[in-house]
Amino acid sequence: MQTKAIFKTAKPYQEDEMNLPVENLEQAIPFYEQTMGFQTVSRSDTPCKSAVLARDDIRIGLAENGGDPTQDGCFFEVNDVEAAFNELKGHGLDKEAADFRVDTYGETSFRVFFVIAPDQLCYCIGQRL
Repeated sequence: MQTKAIFKTAKPYQEDEMNLPVENLEQAIPFYEQTMGFQTVSRSDTPCKSAVLARDDIRIGLAENGGDPTQDGCFFEVNDVEAAFNELKGHGLDKEAADFRVDTYGETSFRVFFVIAPDQLCYCIGQRL
C-alpha cells in the first residue's frame, strides 16, 4: 500500500499563499483536487473569483487577481518527499522523474522536487533533512 505524504506547511514565494494568481479558477481547481490531493473548502466571487483549498495542515488560495502565476507559488514542507512524489505521480502528475535535489534555507536543508501546475504556478515540495 502506498503511503500518503502529510503536507505540513505552505510558504509563499511572494507575499500571500492565500492569494495565488491564476488566469482561470475553474480550469485550475481540478489539478489541485485530482493530482495534488487538495479539497475546495470555500469559493468567492468578490473582490475576484477565488477559492480556498485545504490538504492536511495547510490551506492555499487561488484567485483571478491579475497577478503573474509564472512568478508565484509555494514551498510545501512534507513528512516524506518520496511518498509525495509517488502520490502525485499516481494521481496523474505528468513528470517522469522527481529530479530530487538538496536546497538549504538558512540553517535548514531540504530534499526537494518541483511541480509546475497547468496554471503555471510553481511548487517546491520538500522534506527537512
